[in-house]
Amino acid sequence: MPTNVLVVEDETEIANLIEVYLTNEGFSVQRYSNGRDALKCIQTTAFDLALLDIMLPEIDGFTLCQRIRENYHYPVIMLTAKIEDIDKITGLTLGADDYITKPFNPLEMVARVKAQLRRYKRYNHTEANENIESANPEMYDFAGLYINKVNHKCFLYGKELPLTPLEFSILWYLCENKGKVVSSEELFEAVWGENYLDNNNTVMAHIGRLREKMNEKARNPKYIKTVWGVGYTIE
Repeated sequence: MPTNVLVVEDETEIANLIEVYLTNEGFSVQRYSNGRDALKCIQTTAFDLALLDIMLPEIDGFTLCQRIRENYHYPVIMLTAKIEDIDKITGLTLGADDYITKPFNPLEMVARVKAQLRRYKRYNHTEANENIESANPEMYDFAGLYINKVNHKCFLYGKELPLTPLEFSILWYLCENKGKVVSSEELFEAVWGENYLDNNNTVMAHIGRLREKMNEKARNPKYIKTVWGVGYTIE
């Protein structure tokens, strides 16, 4: 079954470009030019990844991303014509996995799509095998937080946290390094598998999203603590 990609973009030339390049790579593409029609499709169609423009008629990309994250964990990549950090941070905070600034190189776009799908399918494969018995499951259980790498599940005081694959990977890496301060650079390169660039707010945005899901107080978090000028730690 081909990988099903949702593309929501109201600029016809850009939408055509995305569809041509993704189709040439063997993806199945469903296109929409406005957020309302896309939202209806999201509710009835299974997707593997979504590419969402931010500025859309009727319902914007931020709202679409938020609605997707209410029920689904597949990767979301935001398309933006702006370069302001606030747009990038907003999208990542709402659950987006990556962003692409227009104009973009279509080959880079395809590479980013494939990178997100690799991560998503790797975690899905793990979750699909959650019933396989393991004598030594990889998990951490402390202070009310339980995280299991075998079945890709995380619970806080018995309540399951709806983490995206990237959020789970960030939390897992911090738990693996419990008691150690992990820099943003190390965390980004370990989780995203890419070189860290200066002024990259991606890690900060995802940490903020994680804390929100864990009901952490921003100024005095219990689990993920910020060591200013150094990085993050779980103690």
